Amino acid sequence: MIRVGNLEESIAFYVNILNLKLIRKTDYPSGKFTLAFLSFDVEDKEPFLELTYNWGVEKYEMGTSFGHIAIGVKDIYGICEEIREKGGKIIREPGPMKGSKSILAFIQDPDGYKIELLQR
Repeated sequence: MIRVGNLEESIAFYVNILNLKLIRKTDYPSGKFTLAFLSFDVEDKEPFLELTYNWGVEKYEMGTSFGHIAIGVKDIYGICEEIREKGGKIIREPGPMKGSKSILAFIQDPDGYKIELLQR
């Protein structure tokens, strides 16, 4: 779960840039928050990612304990090109990790969360 400052903008990023599907979105008026659940397949029983929007909170401080979200992908170069074409922000181009044969890239969502893409 990550907290977001603009739920619609964040949903658009994860749906349009990363091709996740919005599984469900529920408002909780008594708690003044909305939860949105996303996954790679609309049939998934367990969502991949939960976005929490606390009504009236537009920005969060990035905590020192949070690192990044990591997603395994089949064609990292093709996916990064697609993300770039859709207007996504790539903050580390695909390439080998220092001291490893792992190929990775990093992108950033509208709230500044870093997402690592790992070639699988």
